[in-house]
Amino acid sequence: MPLPMPGEEFKLFSRDAFLISPPARADGRPTPWVFYAPTLPGTPGPEEVWMFTRFLAAGIAIAGINIGEAYGSPAGRAGFTALYRELTQKRNLAPKAILLARSRGGLMLYNWASENPAAVAGIAGVYPVCSLLSYPGLEKACPAYGLSAAELGAQLAQHNPLERLAPLAQARVPLFHIHGDVDVLVPLEDNSGELAKRYRALGGSIELLIPPGQGHNMWAGFFQCQPLVDFVIACAAH
Repeated sequence: MPLPMPGEEFKLFSRDAFLISPPARADGRPTPWVFYAPTLPGTPGPEEVWMFTRFLAAGIAIAGINIGEAYGSPAGRAGFTALYRELTQKRNLAPKAILLARSRGGLMLYNWASENPAAVAGIAGVYPVCSLLSYPGLEKACPAYGLSAAELGAQLAQHNPLERLAPLAQARVPLFHIHGDVDVLVPLEDNSGELAKRYRALGGSIELLIPPGQGHNMWAGFFQCQPLVDFVIACAAH
């Protein structure tokens, strides 16, 4: 699992995990951190170096764990919980993480966050997937859940991020998304747009940036987004 910048790679329950750390705090207080997903071959990649460098300069660590193509399934959530406990109980990372979801990392992190709202300081997303119906679709996602497509469809209230926002709104977790308006793979309207509408209706706070003419691509503006960095740093300060 080559990292795009120096960091520690380690195994956790046979899964590959990583931790990129700033210098230890002189006061010994827990280090704020970004929980990044998905951790898969190629992610995080060199395009993340710009924002990771700024997180480190602000004293914020970055971590993640490769749970495979879990699509937000309970097994994947359990892997995230294992990493969270390792980092907060054994490595002096802060009890509240700032989640950073890139693309299908949205399924993974939102489903974990909805079950652990007290462990979340904020959620940032770069064109994040917010609905299993949108991506990858129930037929492709259902094996990760150990269910048929019909069974998964009948249990969306338990497994679809869009249906599980109330605990985050009640915990006043702030959100920030950047999502292009011509995204074909993860359409804005069905994902960040719909999530923003539902979250605001629940009383939650979300900032949604919509760069015009951008899709699900490697445009530098997605990964060199100063408002996203500012959001993460502000969340870390609370």
